[in-house]
Amino acid sequence: MLPASELHWRFSRASGPGGQGVNTTDSRVELSFDLLRSPSVPEDLRERALARLAPRLVDGVLTITGQEFRSQLRNRDAVRERLAETLRGATAPEPPKRRPTKPSKNARRRRVDAKTRRGAIKKLRGRPDE
Repeated sequence: MLPASELHWRFSRASGPGGQGVNTTDSRVELSFDLLRSPSVPEDLRERALARLAPRLVDGVLTITGQEFRSQLRNRDAVRERLAETLRGATAPEPPKRRPTKPSKNARRRRVDAKTRRGAIKKLRGRPDE
């Protein structure tokens, strides 16, 4: 869990539906988290996250915006959850390497036999030799 002191919030007017309050309510939410200088993220996880999120970072700061809801509170919750999910995915360990396998000798033999049988069936479709 990240401390609230490391999260920087900004609010602005959202586009889209909102009725009469759309021009007066700052319901669009922008959440910034300084991943590069955060003391609460362990060094090894920080390096992994910085590498994976590099295209989304500006000077080491990750910014996530949300304006899908009409209420600022719901947008705040959605953005906070999206930040957590993004960081979870960026700091997840690499999946284990896939070890290539070879088909067994029996499997290779069955494959060749099936191809031979199929070829024989197709050969029977031709004109009979006179």
